[in-house]
Amino acid sequence: VFAGMNGSAIENFSCVIYDISLMNCTWQAGRDAPGDTQYFLYWMNSRDDDETECELYIKDENGRHTGCRFQNVTIKDKTTYFLVNGTSKDSQIRFYDTYIELYRIEKLMPPSNVAVNCDKIQNDCIIQWQQPQISHSNKDKCFKYEVEITYK
Repeated sequence: VFAGMNGSAIENFSCVIYDISLMNCTWQAGRDAPGDTQYFLYWMNSRDDDETECELYIKDENGRHTGCRFQNVTIKDKTTYFLVNGTSKDSQIRFYDTYIELYRIEKLMPPSNVAVNCDKIQNDCIIQWQQPQISHSNKDKCFKYEVEITYK
């Protein structure tokens, strides 16, 4: 049995990791949440960590928390636990929780140090690049590359 008023829990929770170690999570207030409802996000990046609260909230024009910015994120365990609960003077707010596999929500950086060397006599080109940095460890298994060549 869930404690709290129907429709008071957050909706549309999603997170994305970008620029190797930054993460944004966003949500919308529950459609039936009282106007004074404030939300708080807690997460556990690994089983060994304590649950910690968001340090940098994203706020709407009324000062209500609608997201969180994380810095220096490293992917530790396969799944990460997120919990968003709320407070209101008027009623109990239902909590929302979910498990996310962080490597699935990472937007990868493009390859770096792309170099092209063409030989007109042999009529061939060598294209080389370095694998982009990512925040998790199975680096070699993750990447497939596609090269698109356009002649002008």
